[in-house]
Amino acid sequence: MTKLTRRTLGLTAAAAVLAPAFRAMAQTNDLKTAARDMWLFSLPLIEMARTRLPAGGPPNRLNHTRVLAGPSNTGVTTPNNDTLYSTAWLDLRGGPVQLVLPATGTRYISVALMDMYTNNFAVPGTRTNGGGGGTFTIVGPNDPTPDGPRVLRSPTGWVWMLVRTLVPSEVDLDAAHAVQDGVVISGGVAGAAPVKSVPRTAPWQDYFTSAQALITESPPPPAEVDVFSRNAALGIKPGERFDPARFTPEQGALIAGGIAEARALLAQPVGAAAVVGQFGRDYTTRARIALTGLAALPREEAIYTRIAPPAGQTALDGAKAYRLTFSKAQLPPVAAFWSLSMYRVTPEGQMYFAENPIHRYAIGDRTPGLIYNADGSLDIWIGSADPGPERRSNWLPAPPTGPISLNLRGYLPKKVWLDGQYQPPALAAL
Repeated sequence: MTKLTRRTLGLTAAAAVLAPAFRAMAQTNDLKTAARDMWLFSLPLIEMARTRLPAGGPPNRLNHTRVLAGPSNTGVTTPNNDTLYSTAWLDLRGGPVQLVLPATGTRYISVALMDMYTNNFAVPGTRTNGGGGGTFTIVGPNDPTPDGPRVLRSPTGWVWMLVRTLVPSEVDLDAAHAVQDGVVISGGVAGAAPVKSVPRTAPWQDYFTSAQALITESPPPPAEVDVFSRNAALGIKPGERFDPARFTPEQGALIAGGIAEARALLAQPVGAAAVVGQFGRDYTTRARIALTGLAALPREEAIYTRIAPPAGQTALDGAKAYRLTFSKAQLPPVAAFWSLSMYRVTPEGQMYFAENPIHRYAIGDRTPGLIYNADGSLDIWIGSADPGPERRSNWLPAPPTGPISLNLRGYLPKKVWLDGQYQPPALAAL
């Protein structure tokens, strides 16, 4: 398996294309711009810390979710309804953690290992190791353990481990639980309590105080430290103390204005070429995904495509009806599985499942009773109203009002999708 290291994430990606919001910054930013850019830079840390160790649970302990995600799951935006989740927060500051992955055969499994900046530095599982399982050692950035093919080095001392285990159908849950139970972590010594996070909506004084503490706890790779000198007007860098009292009211207004600009940037859609899961120095996309798709996998593992509104419409509405038709040749090209998920959209752009009368939150290649047309094409009927007995098997219910999002997922996408040659069909309004 290819090991993704701090150098891989920090240097290789940095040598590529920088995010538009950062590309032109050759000199020190003014205070307003510094506030904008440091808010974007630190948002993933804020969101990760908010997710870390809920209810004060201990680190280095794996917790399994035994049912597929539904409307009650609002801890993380854009959950899937295809896999069971198992999760752990690893504290590597006191030593390595060992991961044992069971043999899974043809069943899809992935173990996303994310640093505090939301980069997936390794994803052992079906794609990288096949179905044979194996034992891995996860180490912190300065751990003396020698590097090796099954040593996974994290760029930060804290790691979020998120396991996805495929459930082909509800009758398969017991077998999926057995796979979950075969994933075992051991070792590691918990250190000092982790830094707590304020909400991203906190006043700028509290937000940047929290961001400063999190940056000190989890410094970025050396290749990225120039972000602090470029934004020195704000006074944030590892090991320092943020002092909001040193700013005048007029300067405070500039800082608040910079945050408003950052929020406006995040309201813009992700570009088709955005690299998800391994962001390099594209801090704007990284922040946007932390807000709308926290814990997204890298493209090689899964592609996430949001279905665009029909021609002439600017947004999808739960009160309307739509049809998505895949021709036989246009079905998503994947080596694992695909699904189309329905979400309600919050004012901040976060997405969660919505209650519906048939308790269906996604349709995909494993949906029981799905009916294909005689030519091999597939119609999916979308809306809050029951489309009738002839179409009900292919119905994806929507909430009755409000903005919605249709997200197409492809796990282990084939080259034609990765290269952009494959495009999903256009959505039709009814």
